Amino acid sequence: MIPEAFEYFTPASTQEAISLSQRFGNEARFLSGGHSLLPMMKLRLASPRQVIDLGGIRELTQISDQGDKIKIGALVTHDAITTNQALRNRCALLPQTAFEIGDIQVRNRGTIGGSTAHADPAADYPAALLALDAEIEIEGASGRRRVPAGEFFLDLFTTALAAGELIVAVYVPALSRGAGTAYQKLRQQASGFAIVGAAAVVNKDETGRAQMIAVALNGVGPKAFRLTKVEEALRGKSLTEGNVTRACKDVAAGVDVQGDIHASTEYRAAMADVFARRAILAAAGIEK
Repeated sequence: MIPEAFEYFTPASTQEAISLSQRFGNEARFLSGGHSLLPMMKLRLASPRQVIDLGGIRELTQISDQGDKIKIGALVTHDAITTNQALRNRCALLPQTAFEIGDIQVRNRGTIGGSTAHADPAADYPAALLALDAEIEIEGASGRRRVPAGEFFLDLFTTALAAGELIVAVYVPALSRGAGTAYQKLRQQASGFAIVGAAAVVNKDETGRAQMIAVALNGVGPKAFRLTKVEEALRGKSLTEGNVTRACKDVAAGVDVQGDIHASTEYRAAMADVFARRAILAAAGIEK
């Protein structure tokens, strides 16, 4: 289909983009990679009167190693994340996750900021950002602020972004050398979205016990979420297949598990256990 008519703007800075958003109010939408907004416009599920294209803002396209953190501009593409050496060496979970997004065309155009702002429950980044305790940097008329990933994803397609605000960067930690990471997912064959996705970060001591473990799921409920009970059950324990399997039983209990044409609620809940276990074992270096 063809979208409704709209005005098109190409600001050169975040300040100019925010000024345009203030000028037009709720009628305007920001555009980054376009893989979320443009299909909605073509289907007329969204009909903004003004589209503010962020693609010309160079600041948003950079990745910078800042020592204990790595800053990723909101317009960095999924493909750039998969190939960036600083991320591959110091925060491998994000390249692992980005590589699982869609196909090569999607990865070359879609952006981390656009995907994060859209907050599709079947998107891949949210689980990884939660497991990494990442921070989302947001800019609005009153300036910039950072929001922990755990406070950013609020509900189905709902985030901590206020009207007129945009994501400018994502900050992820530089993990210790001994950290293992993995992202495992059951994908929809047509779209590549996650029916269930699991991200894990594991640090083991010399005896093989988990010093630190973080696990998060996406695709299961209306938003991505951390598996805090699993983390508590495994912290300080040997990450054997048996221990991990027992800890990953009924991980979706208490979650509003989604059901659709791709998977029933029962199947999704069962696969949540399976993929949480697979991600932890892979991160721990125990491939099954």
